[in-house]
Amino acid sequence: MKTRVAFGVTGAVVVILALFVFPPIVAQLLMMALSVCAAQEFTAATAGKDNKELQIAAMVLALGMSFASARDSYPVYWMRAMLYIGVVVLFILLLRHHKKFGFQELAGAYFGGILIPYLLMSLIRMFTMSENGAFHLVIPLLAAWGSDTCALFAGMAFGKHKLAPVISPKKTVEGAIGGVVGAAVLTVIYGVAVSAFTTLTLSVPLCLAAGILGAVLGQIGDLSFSIVKRKSGIKDYGKIFPGHGGVLDRFDSVIFVAPLVELLLHLFSNLGL
Repeated sequence: MKTRVAFGVTGAVVVILALFVFPPIVAQLLMMALSVCAAQEFTAATAGKDNKELQIAAMVLALGMSFASARDSYPVYWMRAMLYIGVVVLFILLLRHHKKFGFQELAGAYFGGILIPYLLMSLIRMFTMSENGAFHLVIPLLAAWGSDTCALFAGMAFGKHKLAPVISPKKTVEGAIGGVVGAAVLTVIYGVAVSAFTTLTLSVPLCLAAGILGAVLGQIGDLSFSIVKRKSGIKDYGKIFPGHGGVLDRFDSVIFVAPLVELLLHLFSNLGL
């Protein structure tokens, strides 16, 4: 527990420095590195640790996809190119190593190398959306990790009914509800504070929607990546974060929440809210 808490505090400091102190390129490079690690972890889990060819291919594709999808201002054909390149590269590997792995492993590598980086890079697209993008990026992190923390304490205090006993035995319905309520409160408080003390205005409806929907999708993301682990027979995706596991163990909920908040920001901006 001490290791987990200590690394959590260190991680929070790194996030704050990357968002508000260091040049934007630092945050972008950091997320690209995390995307590459996530691609390797997911491919190793779904295709097997011995399929090094697929893991390397997924990592290379993740690097290209994370770069191509880092900014809204980048031409969309770069992302389309990566979608196409990923298919070609992986099927070439299947043709060459068809006795070693099949389409199921190939699909895992494509999901890990193409889709996960695109979803994760929503954080950077929000970050570069405006000069106040760092404040936008905090919203999905607060919704995902805030919900996780609130769900933990609510479950410990009130949990009686199992939410998903086979997938995640410790999660409860009461904890899940507490996570949604807690995330909604945290994001609204954050939005009010940002609007009061900075030049950026974050509307309460936006923060409320991000908190509620983000908490729900974050819990779905957590359970989704948990069932992949269970089906793969592994406890953690990796060991890169002491006390937390791998990138996917820490960012599983964020992968589902970040694209949602990105969409909400565009939607509320277009509606003038």
